[in-house]
Amino acid sequence: MTHEHTLHLDPKVRQEARNRLLSAKGHLEGILKMLEGEPYCVDVLKQIKAVQGALDKVGDMVLKSHLEHHVASAAVRGDTQQMVEELMEVLKYR
Repeated sequence: MTHEHTLHLDPKVRQEARNRLLSAKGHLEGILKMLEGEPYCVDVLKQIKAVQGALDKVGDMVLKSHLEHHVASAAVRGDTQQMVEELMEVLKYR
């Protein structure tokens, strides 16, 4: 399957996504550091939830962009079936 479509994110949204991913990276590094010691379980769980939340938000942003820029015009391009298959593949992981 070839991927001719690129990510279309408004520069402001792209920066927000980048910031969220950097935050998630920081939380992950924090978890790894915590695990070097004897952390309280709830503290680790809170950090994991923060990472999951950041990743979910970025995923939502990218999905919205894909729907707006690629799926909405699939019928015109004639690749509706490919778009459906790609989305089904992605959504099984959500």
